[in-house]
Amino acid sequence: MLQIIDVKKDNVITTLATGKLDQQDIEKVHPIIHSILDKGLKVRWYFEMDNFEGWTINELWKDFKNNSTHEKEYERIAMVGDKKWQKWATQFMKPFCNAEIKYFNLDQKEDAKSWIESQ
Repeated sequence: MLQIIDVKKDNVITTLATGKLDQQDIEKVHPIIHSILDKGLKVRWYFEMDNFEGWTINELWKDFKNNSTHEKEYERIAMVGDKKWQKWATQFMKPFCNAEIKYFNLDQKEDAKSWIESQ
């Protein structure tokens, strides 16, 4: 499940991912992303993972294809989790996205929030 926690500073999305994400979860955040882009801003995304199991394979592929067309519209992505595979996935994303992407451990949430909102 993807829970939208907050939208700050007109372009910062804060989400919490738990369990396994599917198409409905991905569709929840798209209108917010498009409203940010419609303002001429780039997206900054705080993506916290707690008991997160990933995406269904089909949804991951669809999301990857869709987001690769918008890759230049992301400015920063803070991935926050506690699993080695989540840190690895963050590194895997970097060549496919122009955004500055950083991984933070769960005990570094405040650092991640400060970084995603800083100039």
